[in-house]
Amino acid sequence: MTLTRRHMLLTGTAALVGGCASKEPKSPKEKQVSGWSASTPLPMALQEIYPAAHKGRIHQAGGFMARGGRISGPTERHFSWQPGEAAWREETPLPIARHHPQLISFKGKLLALAGFESLSAQAAWTMQKSGWAKGKDGWKAAPELPVPCGEAVLGVTGDGALHLAGGRTPKTAQNAGWRDHIDTDHHFILESLGGRWERAAPCLTKRNSAAGDVINGALHIVGGRQVDGGNVDTHEVYDIQEDRWCKAAPLPQAQGGLAAAALGGKLYAFGGEFFNDGGGVYPEGWVYNPASDSWAALPDMPTPRHGLGAVRLKDSIYVIGGAKNASGVNTSPIVESFTF
Repeated sequence: MTLTRRHMLLTGTAALVGGCASKEPKSPKEKQVSGWSASTPLPMALQEIYPAAHKGRIHQAGGFMARGGRISGPTERHFSWQPGEAAWREETPLPIARHHPQLISFKGKLLALAGFESLSAQAAWTMQKSGWAKGKDGWKAAPELPVPCGEAVLGVTGDGALHLAGGRTPKTAQNAGWRDHIDTDHHFILESLGGRWERAAPCLTKRNSAAGDVINGALHIVGGRQVDGGNVDTHEVYDIQEDRWCKAAPLPQAQGGLAAAALGGKLYAFGGEFFNDGGGVYPEGWVYNPASDSWAALPDMPTPRHGLGAVRLKDSIYVIGGAKNASGVNTSPIVESFTF
């Protein structure tokens, strides 16, 4: 048998993988002791964003901006902030305005990957496979994904590799509107900025607008939605040793368009939206403990939102931007922090 990179990892990597044991999902238990507080708002209202922590600062670039609370198009603007600062700092903008670009810190660079460009009113959701890496000399081209992609989940696992999993991709040559795309289970891995994306084991569930983060070296993906199927509660974990996905305890409630971040070896998930019964946003937050493969309820978000970002910095999770109503309505600059 030919060994792949996945099978050539050091034996010690197995200790990094959590959540893949076969267990019965458990119901939420008692609420956790925790606290919400207001933080420094963004300089502008933004939604459909994927901010990231990089070198001690939170970075936010791209997304849908708004006029009068309603989305008006993508932006290239880029801001950063760290606790203690009274305002977000303007940074070098993206080369092109995009909504849904996904930010992550990787190999000492800040990456902005994939997402959508608005080429015209009739092509506002033109999905991309390119991206950029920001260094001292500004944004430079990053390795292109094998296919255009949007609304996926990114994470750097315990072996130092960057993963992009799930999301949506064009279903035909047409690539202009939201309905031109289809959910995907694809999964790509990037070893270095000088390398190429490799295909890895596909996800178990095709979905978009999920959220996730890395716990104990393993990538977790939770929630999301399907173009023709609505919100899902599915929770999957990637085993880097075996190059396989396994199921873990599902979210207590199906939430799509949510945000998540890891803190203290647990996964925290917040918000999202639904479109049935007139539509709305979820105030609920949840925390997942991989040791017991169970979720517990958190205090509701002070300002329920979807299309938001969640970033861990030190001992807090910052829940950033988003919209207070379903779809493109009531976009907000609000930032709130959660400390456990």
